[in-house]
Amino acid sequence: METGGDVEGPENTERVRQAAGERAAEAVRAGDEAAFAELAESCRHELRVHCYRMLGSFTDAEDMVQETLLRAWRHRETFRGRAPFRAWLYRIATNACLDALDGPARRREITAAVDSAGGAARSATAEVTWLQPYPDRLLDLAGPAGGDPEASAIARETVELAFLAAIQHLPPRQRAVLILRDVAGWSAPETGEALEMSTASVKSALQRARATLREKLPERRTQWRAATAPGESERALLRRYVTASRRGDMRELAALLREDARQTMPPAHLVFDGRAAILGMWRPVLEGDRAWGDWHCVPLAVNRQPAVANYVRRPGEDVYTAVNIDVLRVEDGLIAEITTFGPEALPAAGLGLTTHPAETTV
Repeated sequence: METGGDVEGPENTERVRQAAGERAAEAVRAGDEAAFAELAESCRHELRVHCYRMLGSFTDAEDMVQETLLRAWRHRETFRGRAPFRAWLYRIATNACLDALDGPARRREITAAVDSAGGAARSATAEVTWLQPYPDRLLDLAGPAGGDPEASAIARETVELAFLAAIQHLPPRQRAVLILRDVAGWSAPETGEALEMSTASVKSALQRARATLREKLPERRTQWRAATAPGESERALLRRYVTASRRGDMRELAALLREDARQTMPPAHLVFDGRAAILGMWRPVLEGDRAWGDWHCVPLAVNRQPAVANYVRRPGEDVYTAVNIDVLRVEDGLIAEITTFGPEALPAAGLGLTTHPAETTV
């Protein structure tokens, strides 16, 4: 086995990386559009996830990626190549999100939720009107294989809805600090430089953000763990949920829910606490004279959680029309929480807003 000087060790790999960074910096600063476009495109998907964490809205995150790339091109001379191009874009994206959150057009307020009886309810998820789901098929594009830092950031539980809703309760700058430090893995000095904060201020903001997060996350969600695609047990439960929903089988649906299950509807600020309240809301929709029609449910995955797209064909209609998306959180083999969104995110998940009966085989 030869062990000549061409063997690539850590030091040589770092030199190659630095050289590549310097070449990229020179090309970008020189106004090489092709070089810039190639570098930017390689970061587009993970930038969208980063902006999604900051904003909580898939639609707004897409807009903010465009704004980030426009800002980067306009200020390309500031890219020196000392840090990776990706880190430079993250800095621009974070500050673009902060500017957007500070603007009157996007300023948002947490709104109180109500329960099924019309009383006040506490729910980190239902209080965030703008929260939207993120399709797994697009998350997969943002997490390259090989254990890179950006891959692990995408795979962590920090894309679950419970986490996304909780961090929307943080002030924007605290949110940025928490995401850069605990999700992107930046050091306190790097975060401070990106946000123009002192290292001491970064540490203080992170401490406050973590404390708020512990209050807002559901029980057993205060410790982050690996969260990739739903496991086989979750997929099996999802299949049972789909079949029961199609048949309007209330007994089977009841068997799938924990007694203390909760259903939240962020756009409407509604919370249904407990199995009885959830089934009471479902019953007139699924069975009896007031039932909406024939239901068809399509399994999908969003935010690394099992989910269902619900369609209904009302009497006299020929097609199934999308009604909503149910995202499930499973604990101990039962559904602990259902978060229900409108159907607007279905095209991004690869599904239509309507489907013909002949197209409904899954």
